[in-house]
Amino acid sequence: MAANYRFCTIEPNQGIVTVPDDRLEVLSKISGSQKLVPAIFEFVDIAGLVSGASQGAGLGNQFLGHIREVDAIIQVVRCFESADIEHVMDTVDPIRDIDVINTELILADLDSIQKRRLKQQKLAKGGDKKAQAELDLMDRLEPHLNGGKFAFGLEMTPEEMVVLKSLFLLTAKPTLFACNVAEGDLGNPDSNPWVAKVKQFAAEHHGCGVVVVSADIESELCTLPPEERADYLLHLGVEQGGAGNLIKEAYYLLGLRTYLTTGEKETRAWTICAGDKAPAAAGVIHSDFEKSFISAETVSYDDLVTSGSFARARELGRLRTEGKEYIVQDGDVMDFKTFL
Repeated sequence: MAANYRFCTIEPNQGIVTVPDDRLEVLSKISGSQKLVPAIFEFVDIAGLVSGASQGAGLGNQFLGHIREVDAIIQVVRCFESADIEHVMDTVDPIRDIDVINTELILADLDSIQKRRLKQQKLAKGGDKKAQAELDLMDRLEPHLNGGKFAFGLEMTPEEMVVLKSLFLLTAKPTLFACNVAEGDLGNPDSNPWVAKVKQFAAEHHGCGVVVVSADIESELCTLPPEERADYLLHLGVEQGGAGNLIKEAYYLLGLRTYLTTGEKETRAWTICAGDKAPAAAGVIHSDFEKSFISAETVSYDDLVTSGSFARARELGRLRTEGKEYIVQDGDVMDFKTFL
């Protein structure tokens, strides 16, 4: 939600978004599909944090609670001047704004650790090995967080990563930055000095990506019929708005990948986790498919498009039969064989 006053968002706004994927249209033409079904996932718009949020300022405790429920964080930071739109801190400085947010997330995690430590110390004294493992990790995390660093930046063993998940820390969540720019900057974001600073900060402190969007443009696009949106963007001198890139970057940030199925009835994108094997991918369609998995006829999207048809891909040896240990790749086009 966008509005020109502070704390315009109290309750989180939740929305199901489709993941832009040009491959669906291409595959539908090859198969003569009747409909397209893109991948979807959920975005939650949560109000911004102000200094002191971890102590309740600006309804901070409530907002931090909302953040704790999500799987990844996108920090949307203002990178444009406008006398018509007020700023909660009165001046535009995205790095300062990021520091405020990061500080509050870190302080909230330190408070969470301190409270959890008391309980786990009692259990560890009774010989609880899981509690002791948490205490050992918290002993390493606390000075790391006090140094102004996020939990995900601490080097951990695979066993410690499992323990970390049980702590439900805010700074353990993967992070992405979105630079909100003025309409005129979307076509040439590198000319915006604030965008450059955010990119440098993200690379040095988080090792994560930055996406450039214009909330003003996205708000206008929402009012237009789909067939008019391309013309509007062309008028602005850009090929696409930033929302599509933001959705795709967030999708990958969560470790999500897409495989595809196609036929006369439909062409569909299915969501899996990076590293999933073929039976797990089949289970996304129906749980019984995973249990009764035999094999999967598989061809990469690029190979199928280059071949022009499944028959030709088979002739060229590009259509493969994969078994239970096959790790599904993003863009694989698959047809599962099961006992059903």
